[in-house]
Amino acid sequence: MPLAGFTARAVGGRLVAGLRETAGQGGAVDQFHERTAERYAELLGHSKGALMKVGQMMSMVDSRALGTGGFHPYQKAMTRLQASAPPMHPDLVRALISAELGSAAERFDEFTDEPVAAASIGQVHRAVLRDGRAVAVKIQYPGVAAAIRDDLANTELLATFLRFMQAASGMKADVRAVAREAAARISEEVDYRHEAATIATFSDLYHDHPFIRVPNVIPEMSGDRVLTMTYLDGMDWAAARHADQDLKNTWAETIIRFNQGSFRHANLLHADPHPGNFRFNTDGTVGFVDFGCVKVLPELERWRLVAMTRAVIEGRKDDYRGLMVQAGFLDAESDLAADEMYQWQSQGLYEICVADQPATYSPETTRRVLQTFFDVRDDEHPIGRMNTPDDYVFASRATFALNAVAAGLRATLPMRSIMDDLDNVIDPVTDLGKQHHAWVRGRGLPLALDHHGQP
Repeated sequence: MPLAGFTARAVGGRLVAGLRETAGQGGAVDQFHERTAERYAELLGHSKGALMKVGQMMSMVDSRALGTGGFHPYQKAMTRLQASAPPMHPDLVRALISAELGSAAERFDEFTDEPVAAASIGQVHRAVLRDGRAVAVKIQYPGVAAAIRDDLANTELLATFLRFMQAASGMKADVRAVAREAAARISEEVDYRHEAATIATFSDLYHDHPFIRVPNVIPEMSGDRVLTMTYLDGMDWAAARHADQDLKNTWAETIIRFNQGSFRHANLLHADPHPGNFRFNTDGTVGFVDFGCVKVLPELERWRLVAMTRAVIEGRKDDYRGLMVQAGFLDAESDLAADEMYQWQSQGLYEICVADQPATYSPETTRRVLQTFFDVRDDEHPIGRMNTPDDYVFASRATFALNAVAAGLRATLPMRSIMDDLDNVIDPVTDLGKQHHAWVRGRGLPLALDHHGQP
């Protein structure tokens, strides 16, 4: 099938139609998946539209663990396509910089034509400013913002694609809630001025942190399609996975404290803990370099998220159910009992905290977390009998990805104690925890269970 004439908007409907044609044919469904995955991944990649972004959002979730695993061929194909995306020609890169900032030769003392990273929306180049500062320059592909915004204008597009994922994998999800939140985050991700403001917020929060590193935006070198920030050095994910295990444990704890601490102290949920967004250093510090997917949690929802975590960890089953009703996950008259809900969460999302300590993250623990939410072929599964409030959609995604990162590092951590000290329930027992608490006190930041006021 030639690519000409196809758009991302057409893909979701074609995927669903193709699956319906093979419904009830047993092995024919598997053959359909294998036969069409590469074709449609290529269509999505060439569109550079919203569907490709949704596919990439799934890249840290092993879809083999989702329902029947039928979506995995598509995820695998899209991930491979993303990794092999051709870079922009250097002449085009310099033309884009000139259109936004003026001549690259005049604005930079050095500029490396070969990108150091590439993704669906843009690519990143190393450069040196005239004042000698090393920077990373993020340049957006021409037309990508318009393509994505056109896709998002079709309110059924993401919902249709997500329905296909459901049909392919046999899982259940609140498609419309996920589609709404995905559309909101994707629309922000193509807005480089919004990301610049978000980086500045994180940079201000963490500017003096003992082990979390966030770049500084260079406002005068940034625009609608170019985003310049100070360069953070460090190992990439491939190198980090071969490091000493003690160092990998330290990195995992750093990433967890960044992800969990950001919304406990500042309502900021970093929803894309992808290993390609980290820079690992031998002193245990970690740099965080991508802030395109960040959810600012309303204070009441933020507080409830922490309170629900505390209720599960402490075994307060009735309190947990009550908070889930308040948050909108359950109707008050739901037949889901407190015992059933507690068993569901304590054996999945919070297993790592209630297990024997210290606990080790592994592919198996990640699989169980995913199946807690997605392996719902049984109509009696709790998740199939619940709602998905919009504000919590990306909290779950962040947790799935965080588990995958920690499992990739094979981290062994006293997770119950770490969560307890993050919530200020006990004094920290780890060295990083003691440093983090001293930083929180020194900054006078609000604590996890304090009421922060609206962000």
